[in-house]
Amino acid sequence: MSATDVCRAPALSPEGATVERHWRDLAARRRLYTIGGLVFLFFALSGSLWFANETNAGKFFHRLPYVADFFAELKPRDWFDPARALFDLPSPYDDGSLKFDYPEGRVYLTQSIYIPEYFHRMIETLNIALFSTLVGSTFGFLLCFLAASNITANRWLRFATRRFLEIVRAFPEIVIAGFFLAIFSLGPIPAILAVSIHTVGALGKMFFEVVENADMKPEEGLRAVGANWVERVWFGIVPQVLPNFMSYFLLRFEINVRASTILGAVGAGGIGESLRLSIGRGHEAKTIAIVFLLFCTIVAVDQLSAWLRHRLVGRQAFAYGRGE
Repeated sequence: MSATDVCRAPALSPEGATVERHWRDLAARRRLYTIGGLVFLFFALSGSLWFANETNAGKFFHRLPYVADFFAELKPRDWFDPARALFDLPSPYDDGSLKFDYPEGRVYLTQSIYIPEYFHRMIETLNIALFSTLVGSTFGFLLCFLAASNITANRWLRFATRRFLEIVRAFPEIVIAGFFLAIFSLGPIPAILAVSIHTVGALGKMFFEVVENADMKPEEGLRAVGANWVERVWFGIVPQVLPNFMSYFLLRFEINVRASTILGAVGAGGIGESLRLSIGRGHEAKTIAIVFLLFCTIVAVDQLSAWLRHRLVGRQAFAYGRGE
C-alpha cells in the first residue's frame, strides 16, 4: 500500500455526502450573512457619525479630540478636596462662593450629628428607586396573571392586559417624567410616578412569561377539588414562580437606581440633580465626590442584589458551565 493510499480519505457514503454538502451550504450562508452584517454595520455607523456631525454644525469631528479636556478640567486644587466635598467638611480654599461651600449642605439630625448633603441625596435616590420598584412590581404581579394564556382563558382580557403593559413600558422614564414635571413641578414625585409606571410594564411582561412556563399540574389538582381561580393561582402557581419574581424584582431595582439618577438630572430630585448642577457650574471637587459616591452605591446595590438572587433562586441555578 502506497503512502498516497494511506493519506487518501475514505469515500463518503451517499448519506454522508449529503450531510457534508448541507454543512458546506450552511457554512457558505453563514459567511455571506457575516459579511453582509459587517457591511451593514459599517454603513450604519458611517451614517450615524455623518448625522452627528451635521446636527452639530460640522463641529463633531472638530471637537472630538477635545473630549479629554473636559476630564482634565475636573482636576481639583488638591485631591483632599473631593473628600471634603463628600463629607461636607470645610475647605481651606473657601472664598464665600458656591464652589467651596461644602458645610452648607449638611442635613442636621441633632445639633452636632449631621448627614452629608450628597449622602442624603443618594438616600433620596435610593428611596425613589425602591418605592417605585415596590409599586411597579405590585401592579405587575397583579396584572401578569391576567396576561398569561395558561391562567386566563378570556382572550380579550389577555389582549387588553398585554396591550396595556406594552403601552406603559413603551415610553422611557425620562419622557414620562417630563409630563409629570409639568404637572407636579420639580421634586421626587414625578420621578416616582415615571419609574413606577415604566416598572409596571417591564415587570408585568417578565412576570407573565414566567407564569406561562409554570407547571400546570398543581393548578389542575386544585381545579379538580373545586378551588376557584384565585385559589388556583395563589396556591398552585405563585409558589413556583415567586423565586423568579423576586430575582426580576431585584434586577429591576438595580435598573431603577440608575433611572432615578438620570431623572434627577432633569429636576426630579435625588443625586442626579446635584451632579447636573456641579458639572454645569464647573465645581470640580463636588463632581468627583458625587461620581465616586454614585459608583460605590451602584456597585454595592449590584453586589447585594446578586447575593440575594443567589439566596432566593439557589446556587444550583448559577452553577451551569462551572462544573459544579
